[in-house]
Amino acid sequence: MNYLCIIACLSSGLGLSLNFQPSLMMLNRYFSEKRPLANGLAAAGSPVLLCCLSPLGQILQTHYGWRGGFLILGGLLLNCCACSALMRPLLPPKKSPELEAFTEQEKVQPKRKLLDFSVVKDRGFVIYTIAASIMVLGLFVPPVFVVSYAKELGYEDTNAALLLSIVGFVDMFARPVSGLIAGMKCVRTKSVYLFSFAMIFNGCTDLIGSQANNYAGLAVFCVFFGMSYGMVGALQFEVLMAIVGTEKFSSAIGLVLLMEAIAVLIGVPGAGFLLDATHQYMYVFLMAGCVVILSALVLALGNFFCIRRKQTDPEAKMEMAVTAAEKEELNHRVEGEEDGGGEEEAKEKENGKASALNTVEEGGH
Repeated sequence: MNYLCIIACLSSGLGLSLNFQPSLMMLNRYFSEKRPLANGLAAAGSPVLLCCLSPLGQILQTHYGWRGGFLILGGLLLNCCACSALMRPLLPPKKSPELEAFTEQEKVQPKRKLLDFSVVKDRGFVIYTIAASIMVLGLFVPPVFVVSYAKELGYEDTNAALLLSIVGFVDMFARPVSGLIAGMKCVRTKSVYLFSFAMIFNGCTDLIGSQANNYAGLAVFCVFFGMSYGMVGALQFEVLMAIVGTEKFSSAIGLVLLMEAIAVLIGVPGAGFLLDATHQYMYVFLMAGCVVILSALVLALGNFFCIRRKQTDPEAKMEMAVTAAEKEELNHRVEGEEDGGGEEEAKEKENGKASALNTVEEGGH
């Protein structure tokens, strides 16, 4: 059974990582102006499964056993293959002078590396990675322990599992709303501070939720935790994109996710050791809240004092040139259709006048 758990974790983790990271890179390639909203809508898919996974897992375990449950969940995950097949390369529009200039510049530059470690020289990336690693030490602790906490208080397994559904349901709506707010012109330039606020909100929720001692208190905690968790999930990769730019995003996100995975392996087991030592869930939630608040302070203060540069991103210039060329081509098409429509109306009027004159002449004869 131990070997089965290890193999299942390794295979599922590898498959999900190969699915998750390319989808983020494609999403950031497809969108520029509406990228925060697109990230929020795309990230809203995971809480849908979180909302249904806990009761679904219990139903599958009851009716089909763990073998049948694994087969059904594997079949559901195979739908990711069909979704990934829908991601197609963008068709290049007609070349504009800006796009041609960028193409000539790109020919001179050396070929990009698949994993560019030069991103670690970026102060913004280093600060973000440190803050994100600290954050995940406590971010995933409450969802892991809230169900067992409810069971220890004497509530049934079904009611305890419903708490995760509450988190997922609220999270599902919080992510698109957060993406919509982050996409506003007055907010987008300050997305780092919005992300820091989301982490502080999440940490304060953990600190207050540590005092919950009944099911109603845990349910209220799950509502606010779902809101803050959704804000963090919708903003974290948008902020990374804003810090490192499009050119280094693929390398940056791989290194960040690697550091976060290591931090998760430390944070959740560390919370378990703390629970074994104290036998009180209150200290677990307090630890999680303090760690998340610390990560918010690291990111906000590091961004304020250390990041004082605005690099020009050639990839972003290319995207702007492509967008401008697409819009120009679309405008030409619309103008052509309008001109064509105006010419047809003029021809119809001329034909109408000619037919009217012919009718008058025939009547005179």
